[in-house]
Amino acid sequence: MANMKTDMDVEKAITKRDLWAANVRWLLTSQICWNYERMMSTGYLYTMLPVLRKLYPNEDEQKQMMETHNQFFNTNPMMGGLILGIDMALEEKERIQGKEAVVGVKTGLMGPFAGVGDTIFGVILPTIFGSIAAYMGQQGNVAGVILWIIVNILVVGLRCVFLPVAYRQGSKLVNEFAGKLNALTDAAILLGVTVVGALIPTVITAKVSYVYKSGDVTLKMQDMLDQIMPALIPVLLVGLVYAMLGHKRMTSSKAIIIVMILGIILYNLKILGT
Repeated sequence: MANMKTDMDVEKAITKRDLWAANVRWLLTSQICWNYERMMSTGYLYTMLPVLRKLYPNEDEQKQMMETHNQFFNTNPMMGGLILGIDMALEEKERIQGKEAVVGVKTGLMGPFAGVGDTIFGVILPTIFGSIAAYMGQQGNVAGVILWIIVNILVVGLRCVFLPVAYRQGSKLVNEFAGKLNALTDAAILLGVTVVGALIPTVITAKVSYVYKSGDVTLKMQDMLDQIMPALIPVLLVGLVYAMLGHKRMTSSKAIIIVMILGIILYNLKILGT
């Protein structure tokens, strides 16, 4: 009976008011203090603060989770509510024991959700309805302005729906598949790593411009590297930055400066090019 009571208390820990407050916080501050080192981490932590205070009365546990949520996080602001909802459901059920699962879900979902959100809410909707509204405005039709305002109001409304829906579904997921959280975490991490790995050759452009010549023999080093592994240089650069960030005194800002200096030197030595 005691265990049953505890489970019921856990289920009721987060109220509709908490979800609404989190929605407002995320809407207004999701990108507050945005920076190149941790990006949206400050907004995410600020959104989670009231829930963390409620779920972790123990100060040490609360501090651990605050530090966890203040790590690197970046996704489309529209889709962030989905991750927040799932996160709240996991922490409500598992508390501090679900810390690794929370990290895995955030890491694994923020990349794919960013791609979906940027495509739908950053490209498709503005392109379609923005074009219609702009055309109507050029014709002197005030309905174009009204259409654009209505579309943005609907988008904000949809954004407010995402978090509670994700929380309810996340609660169901945790309750029904509690024994499969490790598999869920591993799958989320694998998905995130796969997405990031696939983005490397599309985001980073670096080629070996050095050409070896000996008599009539000409050997382009980039062609040789492509036969070994396409996009090898971008992968090596990412590995170098990853290794540098593993040191305590290294920050993303320092890593960016080092990469810039290295790029300038190698470009002027005609070793690397674009």
